[in-house]
Amino acid sequence: MSLAVASSGRRRDAGPPLWLLLAAALPTLLIALPLAYVAARAWSAGLAVAVEEIFRARTAELLVNTVTLAVSVTVLSAVIGVATAWCVERSDLPGLRWWRVIAALPLAVPAFVASFAWASMGAAFQTMGGAILILALSHYPLVYLPVAAALRGMDPGFEDVSRSLGRGPWAAFFSATLPQAWPALGAGSLLVLTHMFAEFGALSLLRVQTFTTAIFDSYELEFDGATAALQSAVLLALALPAALGEMRLRRDMRFARSGKGGRRRAPPARLGRAKAPVLGAMAALAALSLGAPLAMLAYWLLVGRSIGHASHDLWPAVVGTLGLAVPGAIVVTALASPLAIAATRHRGMLSALAEKLPYVVHGLPGLVVALALVFFSIRFFPAAYQTAGLLFAAYAVLFLPLAQSALRASLELAPARLEEVARSLGRGPFGAFAAVTLPNVLPGVGGALALITLELARELTATLMLAPIGVSTLATEVWSQANDGRYAAAAPFAALLVAVSAIPVYVFTRRSLELNDLR
Repeated sequence: MSLAVASSGRRRDAGPPLWLLLAAALPTLLIALPLAYVAARAWSAGLAVAVEEIFRARTAELLVNTVTLAVSVTVLSAVIGVATAWCVERSDLPGLRWWRVIAALPLAVPAFVASFAWASMGAAFQTMGGAILILALSHYPLVYLPVAAALRGMDPGFEDVSRSLGRGPWAAFFSATLPQAWPALGAGSLLVLTHMFAEFGALSLLRVQTFTTAIFDSYELEFDGATAALQSAVLLALALPAALGEMRLRRDMRFARSGKGGRRRAPPARLGRAKAPVLGAMAALAALSLGAPLAMLAYWLLVGRSIGHASHDLWPAVVGTLGLAVPGAIVVTALASPLAIAATRHRGMLSALAEKLPYVVHGLPGLVVALALVFFSIRFFPAAYQTAGLLFAAYAVLFLPLAQSALRASLELAPARLEEVARSLGRGPFGAFAAVTLPNVLPGVGGALALITLELARELTATLMLAPIGVSTLATEVWSQANDGRYAAAAPFAALLVAVSAIPVYVFTRRSLELNDLR
């Protein structure tokens, strides 16, 4: 009922009020800066230099490496994610409730932390093949979670029809089940693809050269040089289609049911003789994605000789992490709020812009965002360079879509007609929103703040480039210590990051399963 009211109550005939237009202007400007930076630097370099840089052998090598890594990790993550989702949602595998949680827990180990753990085992993992395996083990939950949700929500009637036509289990899966899960599979896979285009920390530790590592090297060697900008332009051309495709698929996700009434669960497939091999494969996946990184962290914590080298930096890194993540989350949520309001309460150009523009740069690496902000701050606002404010601006560009999603879910449940009643009683547009809608969406605001705080505590690239001098975080300390080969010194920072991430991932997964069981 409330959903229907919220939908029908949207004020479609009224344009956005002035306060909303002004509030949405700042995040819109920030989002446009990386695109303007790439265009401006490419233009200033000149056509001849741009053509020479884009078509030189080094660029071709980086392009091959980037595409090979991104496509391979995406395909492997999709295969693992779909297979795992089917095992835990459609089979009679023993201990399903535990496997559902364990399969999602690799999200608690940041990719650069897992890469540091594997890299510390030896140079054998510091190769393209090693990077593909390690990153797929870290990112497959991004496919597993939406596909598992799709399998739980879809009606098994299509499979029954397919089986009644004489198709076997595999044929029925590919002809009836997988097509229903395709939007979830496609959205999850494209999300992995955008992560791979943006990945820096893990690849730097694994010594694999892609555009992100090359851009960082170019920036260090030629401060804000044209080479970094032109490489960013090529990376942008790769990342934007993936980000836009992921946005479209995620928006169109629907889990079909063929009939009315309560949802009928599909009977679990009997594994029979395959039960032991499948159970072994699940155990091997858990051992590789969780056991190996955590075991190496424990090893370096217990026996590493260089652990005392950075122990005195642990508390400053914790303070730096909280000092950036908490206020950064408040800034990101505040900037995302007018965009979420515009997308849910109004139609027109502002609504379309608010809904789509953040996703345009969703797949843009933090390196490119950081370079853009450095470029414009030095030329127009020199006092802002190497301040927390500039870093918060980078956080906003990178995490606005995440904050918008959390806020929009609450706004859509708050009927817009209540604001109209408040307006009819003499309140202005902002007063009506503050008095009626804001109290109802505060839980969503709290959820957005918690989610963004967790993500900012793990963010590496933009923080590495833009953090004020003398400020370090857990993520930057892991990278700097491990990049210099001091694995034991990096272990305490990495262990704290995993501990911070594990609790919310576990609680979220268990809560999702409990809510699903109540439906």
